[in-house]
Formats: sequence, structure tokens, C-alpha cells
Amino acid sequence: MDKEAIFEQVARVEERIGELYKELAGLKEQIVGLIEDNTRLMMENQRLKELEARFSSPSGETEEKTLPPKEEAAGKGVHHLADLYEEGFHICNVHYGRLRGEGDCLFCIAFLNKSSKEE
Repeated sequence: MDKEAIFEQVARVEERIGELYKELAGLKEQIVGLIEDNTRLMMENQRLKELEARFSSPSGETEEKTLPPKEEAAGKGVHHLADLYEEGFHICNVHYGRLRGEGDCLFCIAFLNKSSKEE
């Protein structure tokens, strides 16, 4: 083989590797999205199970239970959001429900500070 043919072959291999790298990056993004969706659905499922247990009697009949007053419910909501943030999820309106990367999110922190002042 001459030098030019070898160079062309290396260039083709390099191009295929670049295409595979792009495909791999796309798959990685899809996996991250699926993990976020799965985590969100598991948390929602747990919350619904807790609500079902709270509003159902042991015999399976639904009981009429009173919900907490609006102020108490709002306070609990803020605490749940703070817990979600501590577990590594965004609670801001920009990235709500997505996994946080390294460090804190300024939007989430601002939201928590604003919510804690309103209590």
C-alpha cells in the first residue's frame, strides 16, 4: 500500500469514530432523560401510595379525612421541595425535576429563600 492509501484509510476510520462518538453522545442524553423520568415516576408512585394509605381505611373503604389548612399545606410543600433539592433535583421553574449536576442552582436557592421568607 502506498502512503496516500493508508492516509485515506485512517481518515475514513477517524470519520467513522467521530460518527460513533456523536451517536454515543445522543444515547447518553437519552439514558439521562430516562433515568430522570424513572426517578420522577418512582417518587410520584411513592407519593401516591402514601396518599392512598392516608385516605384509605384498612378494610379498603375510602374515609373522608380533612386536609390540613392552606397555610400548613403550603409549609409542607416548601419542606417537600427543600427535601427534593437536597436529594439532588432541581425545584426551580427553569429545570424542575431534572437531576442537578455538581454544585448548587442559583434559581433553586432563590426560590427556597423566597419561599422560606413567606412562611
